[in-house]
Amino acid sequence: MINLEVPRKLTTLVDQARQAAMAFLRPNSRKYDQAEHTYPKELDTLASLLDGLSASGGGAGAGGVRRSSGKASTANLSLVLGTMEMCWGDAGLLLSMPRQGLGNAAIASVASEEQLARYKGKWAAMAITEPDTGSDSGAIRTTAVRDGDHYVLNGEKIFVTSGERADCVVVWATLDRSLGKAAIKSFVVDRDTPGFELVRLEHKLGIRASDTAHFRLDNCRVPAENLLGSPEIKPDQGFAGVMQTFDNTRPLVAAMAVGITRAALEETRRLLTEAGVTIDYDRPANTQHAAAATFLEMEADYEAMYLLTLQAAWMADNRKPNSLQASYAKAKAGRSATAITLRCVELAGSIGYTEHELLEKWSRDAKIMDIFEGTQQIQQLIIARRLLGKTSAQLK
Repeated sequence: MINLEVPRKLTTLVDQARQAAMAFLRPNSRKYDQAEHTYPKELDTLASLLDGLSASGGGAGAGGVRRSSGKASTANLSLVLGTMEMCWGDAGLLLSMPRQGLGNAAIASVASEEQLARYKGKWAAMAITEPDTGSDSGAIRTTAVRDGDHYVLNGEKIFVTSGERADCVVVWATLDRSLGKAAIKSFVVDRDTPGFELVRLEHKLGIRASDTAHFRLDNCRVPAENLLGSPEIKPDQGFAGVMQTFDNTRPLVAAMAVGITRAALEETRRLLTEAGVTIDYDRPANTQHAAAATFLEMEADYEAMYLLTLQAAWMADNRKPNSLQASYAKAKAGRSATAITLRCVELAGSIGYTEHELLEKWSRDAKIMDIFEGTQQIQQLIIARRLLGKTSAQLK
């Protein structure tokens, strides 16, 4: 039976993550929003702290959780709760944290034990999106051709979070375009590999503290042992292997959205209280001030995204398939975070629209949560396929 209360043994982790967010992330939030592409050196100290937490079994960052066939744990829930707290501080800075990249979650999902040991301590970004494929991960055109003990990669990757700063990048490529999704595999490419060229860094609407890179792979030779998972192509399994990555990362993105949304709601409550608006939980919303009624509606929406995120993490911890629930959480959290943060800006009026408060920044940061790791539309399509029992070929 699922219990969505935070376990007592995780309260220390949550407190530590909240303190780190208050001491390191929130105070530097505006600074690195304005200084886009500048590496936040304050994070080096915090990264060392997170490494210690991870070594002791905690998980306040976004480095990913290893799945196994063993007994139930709280590893995914720990990671999700820690991510919520850190993004309450600043999502862009969390995404800039050394060794906490989405590529690390990919490695945790599908790497062999030998690969786990080899990439331990590395900062890994993840490269999926391409200029001509958009949100369709199955239409990847970057190729990987076996040549002796190496694979030769050719193609382009865009919107790679932390691509410039990371030690390596998990690149999705196809072994054979004619075989469709089943031939798509992920490769770890070291940043200094010849032929792996940084084209540019993007200027973005939000999460500006995090660098977002565009790469070109031109006859980039990658050792064969850098392929994550099995090199065998199994048409009957589609590309389930690499897609396991999303079962890890989508709840994390949902958790990021939850953290941003809670920050916006807390600040909006403070501003409303200062303005003399009382939010009364013992009275019907339609008998209260319009701003109070709107706030209550937003809080209910927030509670739904929060609980769906915990559910996806709980299922992973209890060795239950969570692909559907991961998409539920990602879809709901991404959409609600965008809507709620914008309404918070509206309720705060001119204060919310200016840089006097962080509300306008949080509304910008929230938008990416509805886009990366699978857009809102892709999540709805995945959910529909699973609920209706349809394949990707039957329901497009």
